[in-house]
Amino acid sequence: MSVKVEYHKYDVVVLGAGGAGLNAAQVASQYVSTAVISEVYPTRSHTISAQGGISAALGNLEEDHWIWHMYDTVKGSDYLADQDACEYMTKLAPQYIIELEHIGVPFSRTAEGKIAQRPFGGHTAEFGKRPVKRACYAADRTGHVMLQTLFEKAVAQKTQFFSEFYALELLTNEGAVNGVLCWDIKNGGFHIFHAKAVVFATGGCCRIFKTNSNAHINTGDGLALALRKGFSWSDAEFIQFHPTGIYLAGNLITEGVRGEGGILLNAQGERFMERYAPTIKDLAPRDIVSRSMVKEVLAGRGVGPNKDHVLLKIDHIGAEAIHEKLPGIHELALVFAGVDCTKEPIPVMPTAHYQNGGIPTNYLTNVIRAVGPNPEEPVPGFFAAGEIASASVHGANRLGTNSLLDLVVFGRTAGEQSAKYAKENNFVPLAENAGQEGIALLQKFLNSNGKNTFGPMYKTLTECMEKYVGVFRTEETMTTAKGILADLKKQLDDYRVNDKSSIYNLELIEALELNNMVLVAQALTEAALMRKESRGGHAREDYPERDDANFHKHTEVTLDGDGNIKIDYRPVRMKPLTVETFPPKPRVY
Repeated sequence: MSVKVEYHKYDVVVLGAGGAGLNAAQVASQYVSTAVISEVYPTRSHTISAQGGISAALGNLEEDHWIWHMYDTVKGSDYLADQDACEYMTKLAPQYIIELEHIGVPFSRTAEGKIAQRPFGGHTAEFGKRPVKRACYAADRTGHVMLQTLFEKAVAQKTQFFSEFYALELLTNEGAVNGVLCWDIKNGGFHIFHAKAVVFATGGCCRIFKTNSNAHINTGDGLALALRKGFSWSDAEFIQFHPTGIYLAGNLITEGVRGEGGILLNAQGERFMERYAPTIKDLAPRDIVSRSMVKEVLAGRGVGPNKDHVLLKIDHIGAEAIHEKLPGIHELALVFAGVDCTKEPIPVMPTAHYQNGGIPTNYLTNVIRAVGPNPEEPVPGFFAAGEIASASVHGANRLGTNSLLDLVVFGRTAGEQSAKYAKENNFVPLAENAGQEGIALLQKFLNSNGKNTFGPMYKTLTECMEKYVGVFRTEETMTTAKGILADLKKQLDDYRVNDKSSIYNLELIEALELNNMVLVAQALTEAALMRKESRGGHAREDYPERDDANFHKHTEVTLDGDGNIKIDYRPVRMKPLTVETFPPKPRVY
């Protein structure tokens, strides 16, 4: 059957309109024709929910240096981050924060008018000796103001936007990436975007967990598209569980709350983090705090009738400070927990928050082969930035506020590098069968009349991942998960979409997302089963120690020709870009 496809041609196509995608687009648009494709209107992208801040060693309130920031980033990653990328990001951070200020991001200010900074978990001075104020912020709505500003900048640069388009297939030919097949959600119909360079900025996958802090669109679609085209997912097993999600809801309570003086308490009213991290206590890295909270609950010191959560106390810093610096948190606590945090503590438990790994890239955001004889070889025309990518600056556990910095530094770099590539190269022609796989996949679900539907299958998936591949893992629990996921994959062959229309068919989109989520969950579980150690966000009760001798390496997940999951490994890049004496020479801005 012939299918009508509409064709578009741009030098650079950016998939995703969060902070990384918009930053890449506003830069690339200054040099070449650029289009942004997004499942939602850009200002509804998940970056808008980022709260606490963005890190940079500005030293506005106390002495700080980028090399201290790099040390914290590498240590926070549990030593799995690539050190060239960590240096690149932390060294450029001050410059790019000033640039954000110049294009209009309304940061909170000190009395002298400088960008305000607050402490954050894992941020230290003098290589771990004491906490330092490094997180730049705009109250507790930092991601919100950044996204709005970057969108305005992209519009001003005449970036072309295709909102409410769903990506079905990554297109390749002659060894290069050269486009994307999409479905127009609003009007129906297939569209092929032919490009010299494609930038993936599609975000993360934490909707595969029952309790999560993510937007509904964070279903790992970019990972699935890349895996099906033979590309790799680096460090798939490392999901960050943010310690302070609102109990039973998952909505994030920013680490900035603890940066402003918030403390965690158990049922005895004890500040239990003094036991697990006596130096920096409640400002320990996220993986440590999350595991400590779960240990308190398992030890019977949890709060509530079921003793299954702990409390985050903030009222002691005063209502005025809360309303000035944490107004969004006050509102979230009222709406989702029913508590006024100026008077009573917030019930919290860890929530799936961030995908630490992603499509592997070098520090210039070129996607790399990752497996085979030349693992660092760049893929022509393919770039990635933000949560979907793994440069890798997060390794096994991301340092708080480094996510916004990641999308600013690497988003901008992706814009520069993709534009440069587009100016230096011609269009790779589309393959003869370009888009046929994606078209067949959509038609399969649109025409499906089986017995299984989204609701029960999604419930089974998310409960399985939370229970068996959550904060603590064992071979037994993950093997159980593997069996459940295999059954879900079979159920997709007997699926039913009741809505047969092509106009705003969200039931169809849910089916496509579920298909991707099952693949992503299987890849994550297989990677976690193979890593027989505990490191960062991957905590195994049957292998409680970190094993540098055998597992100081990146996991690389790929699919073979039959769609089966393969696990390979790649060395961590330990060599920094430069070797400087300390302290480095101060920058002048």
